Amino acid sequence: MKLTINDEPTEIPDGLTIQQLLERLELANRHVAVERNRHIVPYRTFANVRLEEGDSLELVTLVGGG
Repeated sequence: MKLTINDEPTEIPDGLTIQQLLERLELANRHVAVERNRHIVPYRTFANVRLEEGDSLELVTLVGGG
């Protein structure tokens, strides 16, 4: 299945949830904000939201420092 992640065309297996995608990208244990098709996805729904062909995702992680 083809979708876009942070403006990069990406191919992933069909039927993945946002949580499963984050696990594949090794981001599951980090604080990540996810925007899907220009709408913020609540963290508590990551395991239930199935990705679809053509979705556009923006993944943003928090970075500490000073």
